[in-house]
Amino acid sequence: MAIKKNSLVDKEKERQDLGFGTNVTSRQARIIKANGEFNVKKLGQSFSARVNVYNKLILMSWPKFFAYIMAFYLSINFIFASVYYFVGTENLKGITSENSLTAFGEAFFFSSQTLTTVGYGHVSPSGFLTSSIAAFEAMIGLLIFSIMTGLLYGRFSRPNPKVVFSENAVVAPYLNINGLMFRMVNEKNNQLINVEVSVIFSRNELDNGEIKRKYYNLELERKQVKFFAMAWTVVHPITESSILFNETAESLAEADAEILISLEGTDDTQADKVHTRRSYLYEEILWGHKFDNILSPVDNTYVIDLNKVGKTIKAELNS
Repeated sequence: MAIKKNSLVDKEKERQDLGFGTNVTSRQARIIKANGEFNVKKLGQSFSARVNVYNKLILMSWPKFFAYIMAFYLSINFIFASVYYFVGTENLKGITSENSLTAFGEAFFFSSQTLTTVGYGHVSPSGFLTSSIAAFEAMIGLLIFSIMTGLLYGRFSRPNPKVVFSENAVVAPYLNINGLMFRMVNEKNNQLINVEVSVIFSRNELDNGEIKRKYYNLELERKQVKFFAMAWTVVHPITESSILFNETAESLAEADAEILISLEGTDDTQADKVHTRRSYLYEEILWGHKFDNILSPVDNTYVIDLNKVGKTIKAELNS
């Protein structure tokens, strides 16, 4: 049975406090999502903490970012165009159309010229009120584009590692024993240096009559590489001292086991620290498989096929 009483040996192996606590024992929710995000939702947040506009604009995808920017740009021009229309388009020199829709359209484009401070065409403000509105809009435009410049810089300057992990972890033969393994590749052409990975095994255990979540640091064959230029298969040897010794696919399923991975390194382009996360649930661990080769020399160059990062073949486990 995989949900066990906690022993003194287990306590000595319990080396990691991940900040999740011992009560995350749900059998339906993983701790870290496959994309590296924490599977945590918070209730009772303040409005500013919940909205957190800057963080969302920095982290969202580029298509979504530009869609938000365009929607904001059109909306603010629509608002100011409505103000000019309400004040009266006769106060905008150059608008001679008597058609309401056409006049509103010209007011919209006048607003666009004012907001971006590109200068006026054939339409210009007339009168104190309209000129004051245009001056205020020009000031708003300066502030908005300063913010936009900051957002663009923040998005471009933010380190964004693209580490591809294998879809599954495997338990495969390793030397004369077995090992828990997963594979990863740096997808970008820039290099990551001084890369270090830590792997934590998490499971539910029976502790003093209560089900608790326990975390164990897994010793690795190699936890750090100087250069991450090729594929790296991370290996935890399942020795007699390993927390995974004598575990099976069934026992891991019963204990709702999860493998948590944290990777840190330095981007040599910007000399910035980068980090990423991944996890494998018990059902994403293949037993009796090993990773197929993805590295081959072609014309004096080593070629890595990213489409094969997760490709495995059958392998007989050591008994």
